[in-house]
Amino acid sequence: MFPFKKGPDYIDAAWLALAASHPCYNLDTFMMGREQVVRSFSRHAPGGAISLIEGNRGLFDGSNPEGEHSTAELAKLIEAPVILVVDCDKVTRTAAAMVLGCRHFDRAVDIRGVILNRVAGSRHAAVVRKSIEDYCGIPVLGTVPRIADIPFSERHLGLIPPQEHDRVRLALGKAADIAGDCLDLEGLTQVAESATFWEDHAFPGLQPAGKTDHEQVSIGVIRDRAFQFYYPENIEALADSGARVIEISAISEEKLPPVDALYIGGGFPETQAELLAQNEAFRRSLRDAAEQGLPIYAECGGFMYLGESLTVGEMHYPMVGFLPITFGMEKRPQGHGYTVLDVERENPFFPVGTGLKGHEFHYSRILSRKEGEGDLAFRVKRGIGIDGKRDGMCRKNVLASFTHLHALGTPQWAEGLVKRARQYRAGRRKERASLSIPSRASQREHNTSVSE
Repeated sequence: MFPFKKGPDYIDAAWLALAASHPCYNLDTFMMGREQVVRSFSRHAPGGAISLIEGNRGLFDGSNPEGEHSTAELAKLIEAPVILVVDCDKVTRTAAAMVLGCRHFDRAVDIRGVILNRVAGSRHAAVVRKSIEDYCGIPVLGTVPRIADIPFSERHLGLIPPQEHDRVRLALGKAADIAGDCLDLEGLTQVAESATFWEDHAFPGLQPAGKTDHEQVSIGVIRDRAFQFYYPENIEALADSGARVIEISAISEEKLPPVDALYIGGGFPETQAELLAQNEAFRRSLRDAAEQGLPIYAECGGFMYLGESLTVGEMHYPMVGFLPITFGMEKRPQGHGYTVLDVERENPFFPVGTGLKGHEFHYSRILSRKEGEGDLAFRVKRGIGIDGKRDGMCRKNVLASFTHLHALGTPQWAEGLVKRARQYRAGRRKERASLSIPSRASQREHNTSVSE
C-alpha cells in the first residue's frame, strides 16, 4: 500500500507514512500545479500496486465556488475511484440523499463505495445501509461505530503529530483493529484493482531526477519533536540538486554540526519551548553560524525559533535571537490557508520577480519587531504573513517566513538553497586558504629575520 495525502497537511501524512511503513506524498494542485501532481504521482505510485489517497475537506470543497483544487478534481486528474466517508451521526435516510447528491453533482467523479462513520448501532447501520444501496446503487463498504476511547488525541484543527504521541504503535494497532473489524477490506481492494491502470508514459514530460556535476554540499535539516513539517519532495529536491542532507536535533545536540546551509521547517516549537530554551549551547552555535553568513531557510516554526523569544501563556522562552522579532501564541489561528506571494526585494534564495504559492497555518503572532533590522522580501497577495502585507524576513543569508513551500511547485527553492550553499562553501575554503598561506610581505619579513 502506497499512501498519498491530498492537500498541504503534514500531520495526516506523517501518520499515513507510519501506518504504511512508506513515505506519504502530498498531492496539491494549488501549490504544485496539475502537471507536477501527475508527475509526482507517476514517480511514487508503482505500477501494479495499490495507492491510497486520503482526501481533505468535503469531496467538492475547493478554493472557490467552482471547486478548483478540490478532492473531486484531484480524483478526476489521476483517474482514481472515490470512496465516500459519510458522517451518519443523527441521520438515517438523509445519508442516502447526501450520497445521491454527490453522485449527481459531478458525474465525472467515479464514486464507487461508501463507508458509514459514527453509526449508533446495528439497527441504525442497517437502515442507513439499505437506504444508500436502494436509492443510490452504491455499495456500503464499511460501518464504523462511535468510538470513545480511540487513542488519537487532537490539538488545534488536527491530530497530535506522531513525533509527540507517546503511544504511536498502540494507536496504529487500534486503527488496524478497527479497519479489520469494520471495513470490507476485500471490497475496497476490488475497487482499487478495478481502477484505470496508471501508466507513466501516458503523461509526456516525466523525467527522472538528474545528476549534478557540481561538488556535493551538506545541508542540515533540523528534525525533531519541535520541527517535523517537511514534504518528502523537499528533501528529495535538495538531494537531486546535489546536496547531502544531514538531520539535526535542536533539542538534543550540543551544537550545530559543520554544514553549508540549514533548512528549518515548521512544527510546534511552542510545545517544546522549554527544551529548546534549555539547549542554550545549540542556540548560541546556530546564532554564531548565522552571524558568520551560514545560509538558512526557515518556515513558520523555524521562523519562530530564529526570533528573540517565544511567549506561551505566561511563560517567556528565549530562542536563537538572530532575527529582531518576538512571537506569542494565541488561542485562535492567526493565519490559515493558501498563500500567494511576490518576491519584491533582494534575498538569499529567490530572484526578484518570482511568484510563490504555498500555505500557512499558525497560532503565533508578532509581538514586536525592530523596524529597519531585517528586510521583508515578500509582498503578500493572498494570506496573512507577518502583517497582512509582507512576509519573508531577511538578515544576512537568512530568509524566514510563515509560508510553507512545496519544492515541486517552487523549483527555485531547492536550486537557490543549494546554490547559496555552494557559494558559502567556496567562501569558507578561500578563507581557510588565506589563513594557511603567509602573504608575500610576511614571508619577506620572516626571511629577513632569519638572515639577521
